[in-house]
Amino acid sequence: MTITFITGANKGIGRETARRLIECGHTVLVGARNREQGEEAATALGARYVPIDVRDDASVAAAAADVAAHEGRIDVLINNAGVHGAAGDPGDLTAADALAVYDVNVIGVIRTTTAFLPLLRRSDDPVIVNVSSGMGSLALTHDPDRPESHVVAPLYTSSKAALTMLTTQYAKGLKDIRVNAADPGYTATDLNGHSGPQTVTEGTDAIVTLATEGPGAGTGRFMSRDGEIAWS
Repeated sequence: MTITFITGANKGIGRETARRLIECGHTVLVGARNREQGEEAATALGARYVPIDVRDDASVAAAAADVAAHEGRIDVLINNAGVHGAAGDPGDLTAADALAVYDVNVIGVIRTTTAFLPLLRRSDDPVIVNVSSGMGSLALTHDPDRPESHVVAPLYTSSKAALTMLTTQYAKGLKDIRVNAADPGYTATDLNGHSGPQTVTEGTDAIVTLATEGPGAGTGRFMSRDGEIAWS
């Protein structure tokens, strides 16, 4: 049985990923900061709730200890938790604004990955999926035909660019683990006020693909529902 831990799994893309992976036969652990929402999602989906706030070292360590005590390992870690931050005029940004976004979107991934590595290394086929975004792609944000090029969201976009590079470095450095990034695409979620044209099911296609590939599948890739994206 494949055991999968998902951060930010109480709603949106994280919750839909959990639902789909349960359908695929995974044992899913719903990681969420909000206990009420996390427990509700886990009960509705048939999963187990594990409290985790990716901004807090102690919370992340406690989540890893909880999983070690109950499941003993994980096979797939999906770093999904993310925040958007301020959009529009970057002249109004503050250091506190930047720290708040990066603390979740980048440093939170580092905290969680480091804490869960011992559990992943107990798996026969360990996998990490980082939920990034085409908004962090230099190529896509400079292509006038792409929706990514019409948005000014300096903290979200730059944090996702950092996450994609972090993914390549993990893939190079963690030889025993497949590490890939997924671009959900412009999906209707709370993050964008439900303005995206894609459904959450469409937005989870790449994540589910990366989480269900068999042994020997590639590492260091950036995938959308339409296929591999260049690292640019």
